[in-house]
Amino acid sequence: MHKNAAVRERIKRRLGDPVAWTQVIQVAKTVVAAVAAWVIAGSMFGLPQPFLAPWAALLVVHSTVYRSFWTGAKQVAATVLGVLLAWVTGHTLGLDPVALGVMLAAALLLGQLRWLKDEATTAAATALIVLTMGFSTDGQVLIGRLWDTAIGVAVGVVVNVLVWPPLLDLSAARAIEAVGRRIGDLLAQIAGECGDVCTEEHVDEWVRRTQELDEEVDEAWALVRHARESGLLNPRRDSAVVRQAGAFGEILDHTEQSLAEIRSMARTLGHSITDTHEWEDSFRERWTGLLEEIAWAIQHPDARRLGEIRTKLGALASDYSDEDLSARHWPEYGGLILNLRNIATSMDVVAASDPVSTSSRGPLRAPTL
Repeated sequence: MHKNAAVRERIKRRLGDPVAWTQVIQVAKTVVAAVAAWVIAGSMFGLPQPFLAPWAALLVVHSTVYRSFWTGAKQVAATVLGVLLAWVTGHTLGLDPVALGVMLAAALLLGQLRWLKDEATTAAATALIVLTMGFSTDGQVLIGRLWDTAIGVAVGVVVNVLVWPPLLDLSAARAIEAVGRRIGDLLAQIAGECGDVCTEEHVDEWVRRTQELDEEVDEAWALVRHARESGLLNPRRDSAVVRQAGAFGEILDHTEQSLAEIRSMARTLGHSITDTHEWEDSFRERWTGLLEEIAWAIQHPDARRLGEIRTKLGALASDYSDEDLSARHWPEYGGLILNLRNIATSMDVVAASDPVSTSSRGPLRAPTL
Protein backbone atom coordinates (compact mmCIF):
# COMPACT_ATOMS: atom_id res chain seq x y z
CA MET A 1 0.00 0.00 0.00
CA HIS A 2 2.80 2.36 0.92
CA LYS A 3 4.52 1.69 -2.41
CA ASN A 4 1.30 2.36 -4.37
CA ALA A 5 0.80 5.62 -2.50
CA ALA A 6 4.36 6.68 -3.36
CA VAL A 7 3.78 5.87 -7.03
CA ARG A 8 0.53 7.85 -7.05
CA GLU A 9 2.29 10.77 -5.40
CA ARG A 10 5.04 10.75 -8.04
CA ILE A 11 2.47 10.63 -10.82
CA LYS A 12 0.50 13.48 -9.26
CA ARG A 13 3.66 15.56 -8.85
CA ARG A 14 4.68 14.84 -12.43
CA LEU A 15 1.26 15.79 -13.79
CA GLY A 16 1.43 19.04 -11.87
CA ASP A 17 4.94 19.89 -13.05
CA PRO A 18 4.78 22.81 -15.55
CA VAL A 19 8.27 21.98 -16.82
CA ALA A 20 7.17 18.47 -17.81
CA TRP A 21 4.06 19.86 -19.46
CA THR A 22 6.20 22.30 -21.44
CA GLN A 23 8.17 19.36 -22.85
CA VAL A 24 4.98 17.47 -23.72
CA ILE A 25 3.46 20.53 -25.38
CA GLN A 26 6.64 21.05 -27.39
CA VAL A 27 6.50 17.49 -28.72
CA ALA A 28 2.82 17.92 -29.59
CA LYS A 29 3.50 21.23 -31.34
CA THR A 30 6.25 19.67 -33.44
CA VAL A 31 3.97 16.84 -34.56
CA VAL A 32 1.09 19.22 -35.31
CA ALA A 33 3.34 21.57 -37.29
CA ALA A 34 4.77 18.76 -39.43
CA VAL A 35 1.37 17.20 -40.17
CA ALA A 36 -0.25 20.59 -40.83
CA ALA A 37 2.56 21.57 -43.22
CA TRP A 38 2.14 18.34 -45.15
CA VAL A 39 -1.64 18.74 -45.38
CA ILE A 40 -1.46 22.40 -46.42
CA ALA A 41 1.21 21.79 -49.05
CA GLY A 42 -0.57 18.77 -50.49
CA SER A 43 -4.27 19.53 -50.12
CA MET A 44 -4.45 23.32 -50.22
CA PHE A 45 -1.66 24.04 -52.70
CA GLY A 46 -1.75 20.76 -54.59
CA LEU A 47 2.01 20.21 -54.51
CA PRO A 48 3.03 16.68 -55.56
CA GLN A 49 5.01 14.69 -52.98
CA PRO A 50 5.19 17.53 -50.43
CA PHE A 51 7.77 15.77 -48.25
CA LEU A 52 9.88 18.90 -47.75
CA ALA A 53 7.01 20.75 -46.02
CA PRO A 54 6.96 18.53 -42.88
CA TRP A 55 10.76 18.26 -43.06
CA ALA A 56 11.13 22.07 -42.90
CA ALA A 57 8.48 22.34 -40.17
CA LEU A 58 10.41 19.84 -38.03
CA LEU A 59 13.57 21.91 -38.47
CA VAL A 60 12.11 25.21 -37.27
CA VAL A 61 10.09 24.08 -34.23
CA HIS A 62 12.83 24.59 -31.64
CA SER A 63 12.83 24.76 -27.86
CA THR A 64 12.85 28.59 -27.97
CA VAL A 65 11.24 31.15 -30.25
CA TYR A 66 14.59 32.85 -30.83
CA ARG A 67 16.12 29.57 -31.96
CA SER A 68 13.18 28.98 -34.29
CA PHE A 69 14.11 32.18 -36.10
CA TRP A 70 17.91 32.08 -35.90
CA THR A 71 18.90 28.41 -35.96
CA GLY A 72 15.79 27.59 -37.98
CA ALA A 73 16.84 30.14 -40.59
CA LYS A 74 20.22 28.46 -40.97
CA GLN A 75 18.65 25.03 -41.22
CA VAL A 76 16.17 26.24 -43.81
CA ALA A 77 19.02 27.85 -45.78
CA ALA A 78 20.78 24.47 -45.70
CA THR A 79 17.58 22.81 -46.91
CA VAL A 80 17.25 25.23 -49.82
CA LEU A 81 20.92 24.66 -50.66
CA GLY A 82 20.29 20.91 -50.66
CA VAL A 83 17.33 21.32 -53.03
CA LEU A 84 19.37 23.45 -55.41
CA LEU A 85 22.32 21.02 -55.34
CA ALA A 86 20.02 18.09 -56.06
CA TRP A 87 18.43 19.92 -59.00
CA VAL A 88 21.80 20.98 -60.46
CA THR A 89 23.25 17.49 -60.00
CA GLY A 90 20.27 15.80 -61.62
CA HIS A 91 20.26 18.33 -64.46
CA THR A 92 23.99 18.00 -65.23
CA LEU A 93 25.15 14.56 -64.03
CA GLY A 94 21.99 12.52 -63.67
CA LEU A 95 21.61 9.89 -60.97
CA ASP A 96 24.51 7.48 -60.57
CA PRO A 97 27.16 6.76 -57.89
CA VAL A 98 29.54 9.42 -59.21
CA ALA A 99 26.85 12.09 -59.30
CA LEU A 100 25.74 11.15 -55.80
CA GLY A 101 29.28 11.38 -54.46
CA VAL A 102 29.95 14.74 -56.11
CA MET A 103 26.69 16.18 -54.79
CA LEU A 104 27.26 15.01 -51.20
CA ALA A 105 30.85 16.30 -51.22
CA ALA A 106 29.67 19.69 -52.45
CA ALA A 107 26.90 19.83 -49.80
CA LEU A 108 29.27 18.93 -46.97
CA LEU A 109 31.91 21.42 -48.13
CA LEU A 110 29.43 24.28 -48.55
CA GLY A 111 28.02 23.42 -45.13
CA GLN A 112 31.35 24.43 -43.59
CA LEU A 113 30.78 28.06 -44.54
CA ARG A 114 30.37 30.36 -41.55
CA TRP A 115 26.75 31.25 -42.27
CA LEU A 116 25.86 27.55 -42.55
CA LYS A 117 28.04 26.31 -39.70
CA ASP A 118 26.93 22.97 -38.23
CA GLU A 119 24.27 22.49 -40.93
CA ALA A 120 26.37 20.55 -43.45
CA THR A 121 24.48 17.33 -42.67
CA THR A 122 21.11 19.04 -43.18
CA ALA A 123 22.16 20.26 -46.63
CA ALA A 124 23.55 16.86 -47.60
CA ALA A 125 20.54 14.93 -46.29
CA THR A 126 18.08 17.20 -48.12
CA ALA A 127 20.02 16.92 -51.36
CA LEU A 128 20.15 13.13 -50.99
CA ILE A 129 16.40 12.84 -50.40
CA VAL A 130 15.45 15.15 -53.27
CA LEU A 131 17.80 13.51 -55.76
CA THR A 132 17.02 9.90 -54.93
CA MET A 133 13.24 10.42 -54.70
CA GLY A 134 13.16 11.66 -58.22
CA PHE A 135 14.49 14.74 -59.93
CA SER A 136 13.50 16.58 -63.06
CA THR A 137 15.19 19.09 -65.31
CA ASP A 138 11.92 21.02 -65.36
CA GLY A 139 12.33 24.33 -63.58
CA GLN A 140 8.77 24.08 -62.28
CA VAL A 141 9.82 21.11 -60.14
CA LEU A 142 12.58 23.21 -58.57
CA ILE A 143 10.13 26.01 -57.81
CA GLY A 144 7.71 23.46 -56.35
CA ARG A 145 10.35 22.07 -54.02
CA LEU A 146 11.29 25.55 -52.81
CA TRP A 147 7.62 26.46 -52.35
CA ASP A 148 7.17 23.20 -50.44
CA THR A 149 9.99 24.20 -48.10
CA ALA A 150 8.61 27.72 -47.60
CA ILE A 151 5.24 26.33 -46.52
CA GLY A 152 6.87 24.09 -43.93
CA VAL A 153 8.94 26.98 -42.57
CA ALA A 154 5.94 29.27 -42.28
CA VAL A 155 3.77 26.66 -40.56
CA GLY A 156 6.53 25.67 -38.11
CA VAL A 157 7.30 29.26 -37.09
CA VAL A 158 3.63 30.21 -36.69
CA VAL A 159 2.88 27.16 -34.54
CA ASN A 160 5.92 27.66 -32.31
CA VAL A 161 5.31 31.39 -31.80
CA LEU A 162 1.55 31.42 -31.35
CA VAL A 163 0.87 28.10 -29.57
CA TRP A 164 2.31 28.29 -26.04
CA PRO A 165 5.80 29.51 -27.00
CA PRO A 166 8.35 27.83 -24.70
CA LEU A 167 9.58 29.87 -21.73
CA LEU A 168 12.22 28.11 -19.65
CA ASP A 169 12.76 30.46 -16.71
CA LEU A 170 10.97 28.08 -14.35
CA SER A 171 13.19 25.17 -15.41
CA ALA A 172 16.31 27.23 -14.64
CA ALA A 173 14.90 28.47 -11.33
CA ARG A 174 14.05 24.98 -10.15
CA ALA A 175 17.49 23.68 -11.13
CA ILE A 176 19.13 26.45 -9.08
CA GLU A 177 16.83 25.77 -6.14
CA ALA A 178 17.64 22.05 -6.28
CA VAL A 179 21.40 22.69 -6.19
CA GLY A 180 21.00 24.97 -3.16
CA ARG A 181 18.92 22.35 -1.35
CA ARG A 182 21.55 19.67 -2.03
CA ILE A 183 24.28 21.94 -0.68
CA GLY A 184 22.26 22.20 2.52
CA ASP A 185 21.91 18.42 2.59
CA LEU A 186 25.67 18.00 2.20
CA LEU A 187 26.40 20.42 5.03
CA ALA A 188 23.93 18.56 7.24
CA GLN A 189 25.73 15.32 6.39
CA ILE A 190 29.12 16.83 7.25
CA ALA A 191 27.74 18.14 10.56
CA GLY A 192 26.51 14.66 11.43
CA GLU A 193 29.72 12.86 10.43
CA CYS A 194 32.52 15.18 11.57
CA GLY A 195 32.51 13.94 15.17
CA ASP A 196 34.91 11.55 16.87
CA VAL A 197 34.19 8.78 14.32
CA CYS A 198 35.04 10.93 11.29
CA THR A 199 37.46 9.19 8.91
CA GLU A 200 39.33 10.00 5.72
CA GLU A 201 36.67 8.01 3.85
CA HIS A 202 34.06 10.51 5.07
CA VAL A 203 36.18 13.38 3.81
CA ASP A 204 36.66 11.75 0.41
CA GLU A 205 32.88 11.29 0.14
CA TRP A 206 32.24 14.96 0.98
CA VAL A 207 34.72 16.11 -1.66
CA ARG A 208 33.20 13.73 -4.22
CA ARG A 209 29.76 15.16 -3.55
CA THR A 210 31.01 18.73 -4.07
CA GLN A 211 32.37 17.63 -7.44
CA GLU A 212 29.00 16.16 -8.36
CA LEU A 213 27.36 19.43 -7.33
CA ASP A 214 29.84 21.32 -9.53
CA GLU A 215 28.49 19.33 -12.47
CA GLU A 216 24.93 20.20 -11.46
CA VAL A 217 25.91 23.86 -11.34
CA ASP A 218 27.28 23.56 -14.88
CA GLU A 219 23.95 22.08 -15.97
CA ALA A 220 22.13 24.91 -14.23
CA TRP A 221 24.30 27.44 -16.08
CA ALA A 222 23.26 25.83 -19.37
CA LEU A 223 19.60 26.08 -18.34
CA VAL A 224 20.05 29.74 -17.39
CA ARG A 225 21.51 30.53 -20.80
CA HIS A 226 18.66 28.63 -22.42
CA ALA A 227 16.11 30.46 -20.26
CA ARG A 228 17.50 33.85 -21.26
CA GLU A 229 17.27 32.81 -24.89
CA SER A 230 13.70 31.58 -24.44
CA GLY A 231 12.63 35.09 -23.41
CA LEU A 232 13.86 36.67 -26.65
CA LEU A 233 11.05 37.38 -29.14
CA ASN A 234 8.68 35.51 -26.83
CA PRO A 235 5.17 37.03 -26.51
CA ARG A 236 4.59 35.27 -23.18
CA ARG A 237 5.48 36.90 -19.88
CA ASP A 238 7.82 35.39 -17.31
CA SER A 239 6.31 32.82 -14.97
CA ALA A 240 4.57 34.41 -11.98
CA VAL A 241 6.27 32.00 -9.58
CA VAL A 242 9.81 32.89 -10.68
CA ARG A 243 11.55 35.73 -8.84
CA GLN A 244 14.37 37.90 -10.16
CA ALA A 245 15.15 35.78 -13.22
CA GLY A 246 17.82 38.28 -14.21
CA ALA A 247 19.82 37.45 -11.07
CA PHE A 248 20.29 33.77 -11.93
CA GLY A 249 23.91 34.31 -12.97
CA GLU A 250 24.78 36.03 -9.69
CA ILE A 251 23.09 33.23 -7.73
CA LEU A 252 25.15 30.57 -9.49
CA ASP A 253 28.38 32.54 -8.97
CA HIS A 254 27.76 32.51 -5.22
CA THR A 255 26.77 28.84 -5.34
CA GLU A 256 30.10 27.99 -6.98
CA GLN A 257 31.92 29.96 -4.27
CA SER A 258 30.08 28.00 -1.58
CA LEU A 259 31.11 24.69 -3.10
CA ALA A 260 34.75 25.81 -3.17
CA GLU A 261 34.50 26.72 0.53
CA ILE A 262 32.92 23.37 1.39
CA ARG A 263 35.76 21.56 -0.39
CA SER A 264 38.30 23.64 1.51
CA MET A 265 36.50 22.91 4.78
CA ALA A 266 36.41 19.17 4.05
CA ARG A 267 40.12 19.11 3.32
CA THR A 268 40.89 21.04 6.50
CA LEU A 269 38.95 18.42 8.43
CA GLY A 270 40.88 15.74 6.55
CA HIS A 271 44.23 17.27 7.52
CA SER A 272 43.08 17.32 11.13
CA ILE A 273 42.34 13.61 10.94
CA THR A 274 45.65 12.82 9.23
CA ASP A 275 47.68 14.80 11.79
CA THR A 276 45.61 13.33 14.69
CA HIS A 277 44.74 16.79 15.99
CA GLU A 278 42.22 16.62 18.82
CA TRP A 279 39.64 19.38 18.95
CA GLU A 280 38.46 20.98 22.15
CA ASP A 281 34.97 19.75 22.97
CA SER A 282 33.62 23.26 23.44
CA PHE A 283 34.81 24.37 19.99
CA ARG A 284 33.58 21.19 18.31
CA GLU A 285 30.13 21.62 19.85
CA ARG A 286 29.74 25.27 18.92
CA TRP A 287 31.20 24.95 15.42
CA THR A 288 29.17 21.84 14.57
CA GLY A 289 26.02 23.50 15.89
CA LEU A 290 26.58 26.50 13.64
CA LEU A 291 27.20 24.16 10.70
CA GLU A 292 23.84 22.51 11.39
CA GLU A 293 22.15 25.91 11.51
CA ILE A 294 23.68 26.92 8.19
CA ALA A 295 22.57 23.65 6.64
CA TRP A 296 18.99 24.25 7.79
CA ALA A 297 18.96 27.88 6.61
CA ILE A 298 20.12 26.76 3.15
CA GLN A 299 17.67 23.87 2.91
CA HIS A 300 14.82 26.25 3.80
CA PRO A 301 16.11 29.47 2.16
CA ASP A 302 16.32 31.87 5.11
CA ALA A 303 18.59 34.86 4.49
CA ARG A 304 17.78 36.41 7.88
CA ARG A 305 18.90 33.26 9.66
CA LEU A 306 22.16 33.17 7.70
CA GLY A 307 22.84 36.76 8.73
CA GLU A 308 22.37 35.82 12.38
CA ILE A 309 24.75 32.88 11.98
CA ARG A 310 27.48 35.17 10.62
CA THR A 311 27.19 37.20 13.83
CA LYS A 312 27.54 34.03 15.90
CA LEU A 313 30.60 33.01 13.88
CA GLY A 314 32.17 36.39 14.62
CA ALA A 315 31.55 35.81 18.32
CA LEU A 316 33.08 32.32 18.09
CA ALA A 317 36.21 33.69 16.42
CA SER A 318 36.49 36.45 19.02
CA ASP A 319 36.15 34.03 21.92
CA TYR A 320 38.88 31.73 20.70
CA SER A 321 41.24 34.46 19.52
CA ASP A 322 41.47 35.60 23.15
CA GLU A 323 42.45 32.15 24.40
CA ASP A 324 45.97 30.76 24.60
CA LEU A 325 45.71 28.18 21.83
CA SER A 326 48.58 26.13 20.56
CA ALA A 327 49.82 26.80 17.04
CA ARG A 328 48.34 23.52 15.84
CA HIS A 329 44.81 24.43 16.89
CA TRP A 330 44.23 28.03 15.88
CA PRO A 331 45.03 27.66 12.13
CA GLU A 332 42.40 24.93 11.93
CA TYR A 333 39.84 26.73 14.06
CA GLY A 334 40.32 29.98 12.20
CA GLY A 335 40.16 28.28 8.80
CA LEU A 336 36.98 26.39 9.65
CA ILE A 337 35.28 29.51 11.02
CA LEU A 338 36.27 31.44 7.88
CA ASN A 339 34.90 28.64 5.66
CA LEU A 340 31.54 28.77 7.46
CA ARG A 341 31.39 32.55 7.29
CA ASN A 342 32.08 32.54 3.55
CA ILE A 343 29.48 29.81 2.96
CA ALA A 344 26.89 31.75 4.97
CA THR A 345 27.72 34.96 3.08
CA SER A 346 27.50 33.34 -0.35
CA MET A 347 24.35 31.35 0.33
CA ASP A 348 22.76 34.43 1.94
CA VAL A 349 22.58 35.92 -1.56
CA VAL A 350 21.09 32.70 -2.91
CA ALA A 351 18.49 32.52 -0.13
CA ALA A 352 17.55 36.18 -0.50
CA SER A 353 17.08 35.78 -4.26
CA ASP A 354 14.81 32.74 -3.78
CA PRO A 355 14.37 31.98 -7.53
CA VAL A 356 11.14 30.03 -7.01
CA SER A 357 8.42 31.60 -4.92
CA THR A 358 7.99 30.05 -1.48
CA SER A 359 4.66 31.73 -0.73
CA SER A 360 2.90 28.37 -0.70
CA ARG A 361 5.13 26.97 2.03
CA GLY A 362 3.98 26.99 5.61
CA PRO A 363 5.83 28.58 8.53
CA LEU A 364 9.13 26.94 9.43
CA ARG A 365 11.06 26.67 12.67
CA ALA A 366 14.84 26.76 12.63
CA PRO A 367 17.06 24.80 15.01
CA THR A 368 18.83 26.75 17.71
CA LEU A 369 21.94 26.15 19.75
